[in-house]
Amino acid sequence: MKTFRKELFFNTKNRIDFINITDDVQQAIVESGIKEGLCLVNAMHITASVFINDNEYGLHNDFKKWLEKLAPHEPINFYRHNDTGEDNADSHLKRQVMGRETVVAITNGELDFGPWEQIFYGEFDGQRRKRVLIKIIGE
Repeated sequence: MKTFRKELFFNTKNRIDFINITDDVQQAIVESGIKEGLCLVNAMHITASVFINDNEYGLHNDFKKWLEKLAPHEPINFYRHNDTGEDNADSHLKRQVMGRETVVAITNGELDFGPWEQIFYGEFDGQRRKRVLIKIIGE
């Protein structure tokens, strides 16, 4: 059994953003030399997410609107977490809905996806440096 670890770094210009990282993850699989196994992709920050869905702008816009309805950023004083001087309580809730990580099978050295599936980094409290862990295990 082999393992491989790689980190990706992001500093989005927007507070909320979705970035397609599928090619970065596939490149890590190539670098690992692993042909059969599993690939974990994990947001290493509590106000960011990794998820799988379609790479379609309208859908991503719908996510942003839906998440803002579920956990609006303002009013800041609505959230007890923000009593500590923070202003990102909504980002923690958005991350909880969208998920921390995803695991994808690797078959013949490729991500083994269903139709239209892509991997995305979801940022909910951007404009600062954050990272994503890629951990690959297999043969």
